[in-house]
Amino acid sequence: MFSDGFIQSSIRKQQRQLSKLQRFSMPWFPKLALLLIALPVLFIVVLICRDKGFNPMVAAGLMHDSSQPTSDALLGGLLAPDIRRKSCLSRYQSISYRKSSLHKPSPYLVSKLREYEKLHKRCGPYTKSYKKSIKELVSGQIDSSSNCRYVVWLANCGLGNRILSMTSAFLYALLTDRVLLINEESDMSNMFCEPFPDASWILPEDFPFMNQLYSFGRDYAQSFGNMLENRIINTSTELLPSCLYLYLSHDYDHHDKLFFCDQEQAIVRNIPWLIMKANIYFLPSLFLMSSFEEELSKLFPDKEMVFHHLGRYLFHPSNQVWKLITSYYKKYLAKAEERIGIQIRIFDNKTSPVEHVMDQILTCTDKEKLLPRVDMGKSIVAPSGKGKSKAVLITSLVPYYYEKMMNMYSKHPTLNGEVVAVYQPSHEEEQQSENNVHNQKAWAEINLLSMMDVLVTSAWSTFGYVAQGLGGKKPWILYKIENKTIPDPVCGRAKSLEPCFHAPPVYDCKAKREVDTATIIPYLRHCEDIYWGIKLFNSTYY
Repeated sequence: MFSDGFIQSSIRKQQRQLSKLQRFSMPWFPKLALLLIALPVLFIVVLICRDKGFNPMVAAGLMHDSSQPTSDALLGGLLAPDIRRKSCLSRYQSISYRKSSLHKPSPYLVSKLREYEKLHKRCGPYTKSYKKSIKELVSGQIDSSSNCRYVVWLANCGLGNRILSMTSAFLYALLTDRVLLINEESDMSNMFCEPFPDASWILPEDFPFMNQLYSFGRDYAQSFGNMLENRIINTSTELLPSCLYLYLSHDYDHHDKLFFCDQEQAIVRNIPWLIMKANIYFLPSLFLMSSFEEELSKLFPDKEMVFHHLGRYLFHPSNQVWKLITSYYKKYLAKAEERIGIQIRIFDNKTSPVEHVMDQILTCTDKEKLLPRVDMGKSIVAPSGKGKSKAVLITSLVPYYYEKMMNMYSKHPTLNGEVVAVYQPSHEEEQQSENNVHNQKAWAEINLLSMMDVLVTSAWSTFGYVAQGLGGKKPWILYKIENKTIPDPVCGRAKSLEPCFHAPPVYDCKAKREVDTATIIPYLRHCEDIYWGIKLFNSTYY
């Protein structure tokens, strides 16, 4: 006998089945037929609209948008569209935080970058071509038929210097059909996304001469400069090494600088592996070389946009750093009507006391009408909230400037009624270039500065150069204070967006004599902040 519980359960089951049959009664058949007819039509419409760049299912909120990034998100074609978004959120999201650039890359540069990506994918780490090249490197043999040649970049100095020298190394690789590999030490881990699709630019840890890389310096006997000086290598040398060390840092000497001569490039061209230790933005010197002149002219018709384009192509914050950037921006900066970034870097506290620097900043921002004056005779009782809101982002190793400016604007009303809020993400007290956490904070702050509407930067600072280049904004430069004397004028607007090359060669390769290299070609001039440095300008200046 079945139990009452079982029977009751069976009755309920039959009732549910009957209910389903009733719902599927005759009045529903016309609707079902209509649905069956409509589905194929809808499918065809979706296919057509997808080809036209519009998805009605997405517009209706019925489907997640997994389409390719827009032209703006791809920075006018600089970025390849086929990199997974989740692997690097900043790559396609940065456009939401920075204003769209008015300066578009040349079609030739875009095509050249796509060609480079194919080369890197074919010759990059762990590929068959890479493994073959490593065997040749170890054996010391050069296979002239090999299509894979390399530049290995080694870190030196702080983050700004590293980014600028990596950019220089990449342009050299682009011009010479080489693959750029980065020796990523622990202090640089989890800083940047991989810039190239389906390939890594990180030098593998099992690179055969890894231990020698750390001992490579200016006095290294096998460096290119020392080999030239000692006449171990020249244009007539038949048996060339499979690897050559290039020392291109701020304290390099005359023979190291011969790397920027066409005659010496004829030697370098045939060596498959170049190990480059650099901490300077040597990129402008590539424009002095006649062998690169035509190619550079096609790549960069606008000479002031070289780093702006290459920097935004190469350097994207890792997801970890991007979270720091976006959370800080949303919390403190997003609601302001105008955002002003003030980047402060002091190289000598004795000759540039903080009080003098503070006076210089206030004089500059007042003179250029970047920030309002305050009425020191009055106190803020309650925020009015009626005037224009401005957010000031200060980046400095010390909290002094933030505290002074924050107290000034939080306690006293402005003369024009504007409401000014002051922020500083960190104050590390001293530069710690070998500390990964410190470098991640620095990288986050560079990106935050690049998102500001207005920039004020310190003379000589590569940190500021990178921020202005990524943001595409010509800053007001705080000129260097010498011997406790504030310069007059205290600041000036940069005429070119390009970074300054602090240690240029002073040698004319063709005439074989010393010369001011800022006078050789029309688009190289001395920098606004360092009179002996050189930088790229559009030739219309001066």
